[in-house]
Amino acid sequence: MSRSASTGSLNLARRLIDGEQIVVGANPGQVSPISPATDPNGAILDLNAATPDQLEQLPGVGEVLAARIAEFRTSRGGFTSIDQLREVSGIGPRKFEEIKPKVRV
Repeated sequence: MSRSASTGSLNLARRLIDGEQIVVGANPGQVSPISPATDPNGAILDLNAATPDQLEQLPGVGEVLAARIAEFRTSRGGFTSIDQLREVSGIGPRKFEEIKPKVRV
């Protein structure tokens, strides 16, 4: 981050996902929009920290299911195990197997 970069629009309290990079103060075109560290297909999401928008990047997860996962997390005080995803309405055995390698707690 350059000293002249404005951090006013950043949520400094948001947890970063392992491997995630946030570029602050770079001119447009200086940074590739997708790099191995920020490629959503390769990222492992923390179920307790991911936003609904990030959850939508998981296979088979749309806006409604992402909201259900976030609501489950809120109502239970967070996930303690990936297996708890099976308790979320709309996640069956096949979808769970697709999501499982892409998440952590």
